[in-house]
Amino acid sequence: MEMPDELRIALDTLTGAVPRERLARDARVLSERYRAGCSHLPYVASDDEALAYAAARMPATYCAVYTALRYSLGCTLLRPDSLLDVGAGTGAAAWAAYSLLDLSSVVCLEREGAMRRIGEALMRNAQWVSYDLSACAMPHRAGLVVASYVLGELGESERIRAVEHLWDAADGLLLLVEPGTPAGYARLARVRTHLLSLGAQLAAPCPHGEVCPLPPDDWCHYTCRVARSSLHRALKGGDVPYEDEKFCYFAFTRGTPSPATARVLRHPEIHSGYTTLELCTHEGLSRRTLSRKDGERYKRARKLSTGDQF
Repeated sequence: MEMPDELRIALDTLTGAVPRERLARDARVLSERYRAGCSHLPYVASDDEALAYAAARMPATYCAVYTALRYSLGCTLLRPDSLLDVGAGTGAAAWAAYSLLDLSSVVCLEREGAMRRIGEALMRNAQWVSYDLSACAMPHRAGLVVASYVLGELGESERIRAVEHLWDAADGLLLLVEPGTPAGYARLARVRTHLLSLGAQLAAPCPHGEVCPLPPDDWCHYTCRVARSSLHRALKGGDVPYEDEKFCYFAFTRGTPSPATARVLRHPEIHSGYTTLELCTHEGLSRRTLSRKDGERYKRARKLSTGDQF
C-alpha cells in the first residue's frame, strides 16, 4: 500500500530541502530514543527530527490506520464527516481517514510543537491544536475519533482515564490502533474490557464482545504491506522495496454494529487443492479447511489475508 499522491508529494517537497544524511541521522536518534524508553519531553526536539519521523514512520502508520478503519467501517453503517485525530503526530491517521471518508472537519490534537508544525505543512486543511492526552478532557468532539500509537506512552491509570475522554468525544466511532506486539495487544485488551463495561459496542475486529478466546501466550494482530520509497529505504536501513507493519486495533461505536461472522486470524495456509483458515468466530476459535469441491468459497479463501472477514 502507498500513501496518497498528495501526501507523498508534500512530504517529498519538505524532505527534498534537507540533506539525506541529516534525515538519516535524526531518524536513528529517534529510533534509539524510542528503544531507550525516554520519558523526557519533548520526544521530538526539533522540526528536523519531526520531518525525519514523518519520512520514516508515516507510511506504516498510514497503512495500519487505513486498513483498520476500512475494516471498521465495513462493520457499521456509519460514515462520519468529522474527525478528531488525537496524538496526531504528523497526521498519518488523519490522511488515512481522509482517504476513506468525505470529511468536512479535521481536527488534529498533538502535544509536541515540532510535530504539529510538520503535520500542518503536510495537511493545511486540518485544524492543529496543542493537546496532551494525559492532561484533561477533549477540547473537541467528532463523529470519528482516532488514537493511533499513543496509548503506550501513558501509564495504566492515565491510559484508562484518557480512553474515557476519547470515548466521550466520539459521537459515532472510536478507533484505537497500537503496535502488533504482545504488549500492544495487552494494552488494548484491557481498554476493550473497560469500554465494554461503559456500554460501548465493539464493531471490529472481534465477531463478539465476549472474553477473548485466545490463550494467554497468544495475541491478536494484523499485517499490512507498506511500499518503501528510496528515501524510506535509506532511513530504515533496508534494501527491500516494502515492509510489513504489524498492528492491532479495536473499533467501538454507540450504535448497533454488524461485526464479522468470522475473521481470519492468521495468513491462510495455501496448499495444492486445499486451503486452511484460522478463524475467530461468534463461537470461539475455529480451524476451517476448504477444498476445490467448495467452489467459489475455496477460490475466495485463497485470496484472503489476515484480518479479512470470512
